[in-house]
Amino acid sequence: MEQRGSRRNSAGLARDIEVLEALSRPEAVESGGLGVVRIAALTGRDKAVMSRTLATLADSGLVDRDPQTLTYRLGSRLYALAARTAEGALARQARVHLKHVTEVTRETAHLCVLRGGNVLTLLSELSPNQFKTTGWEGVTTAAWCTPSGRVLLSDWDPESLALWYSEHGRDEPVIEPREHTASTASGFAVLPHPSAADSPIRGLDTLLVELAKIRDRGYSTSDEELERGVVAASAPVYDFTSRVVAALNVSAPKERIGSQLDKLGGIVATAAHDLSVALGHTG
Repeated sequence: MEQRGSRRNSAGLARDIEVLEALSRPEAVESGGLGVVRIAALTGRDKAVMSRTLATLADSGLVDRDPQTLTYRLGSRLYALAARTAEGALARQARVHLKHVTEVTRETAHLCVLRGGNVLTLLSELSPNQFKTTGWEGVTTAAWCTPSGRVLLSDWDPESLALWYSEHGRDEPVIEPREHTASTASGFAVLPHPSAADSPIRGLDTLLVELAKIRDRGYSTSDEELERGVVAASAPVYDFTSRVVAALNVSAPKERIGSQLDKLGGIVATAAHDLSVALGHTG
């Protein structure tokens, strides 16, 4: 009896997957969604049954229903789950590359992604030096005032960047958790705002100029923008679609790096390229 119930549950899941696959077709993407009748036709199901199935999937967030056109499309929760899964796979693949760049530079390395319009640090590999910058795992920082954030935005089109800047261009340096004290523990104070002299970003126009520089040289640098006494370099990580999916970052005490920030940028760019190749990038 238990085995038959298990088969019925599996069959129900398979039918739900058929619905999601129908909504992932080019027809659904190009038209902004499909109606109940069309989805029922594509899956060979009864309209009434399909209507109930879609209502259940909508309640779970796996599909979204347009209140005006009454059409359905893949839901925001489904995209969020996919993004988290991709981030987990990325983190597993990146760990060995983070360790390598830390061994080469003897400085703290980070893997960062863009989430909610700002920068989330997924992983940190600490420097073996006693005097070092510390990890920022799980902390979200403003994208505009960090080299990792600028790298993560470097393949965006100007229209999308303008919309992003209107919402996030003046975000506080540390978004969450606000009680993060890693920089305090290391002796490097988080700056409430980067000084005009230390930040290349003073508006959308300067952001566009900076992103063009990143695309040209392959990395971004920061000189005491986020933390007093800390410099950093970041480079883009690409996936098999040639999309920027992460940033590889190295941060270090300014007194130790001195005038070698561009050299650090080159090392980080090489490591980011190696990780990109591991993810299937061929560009």
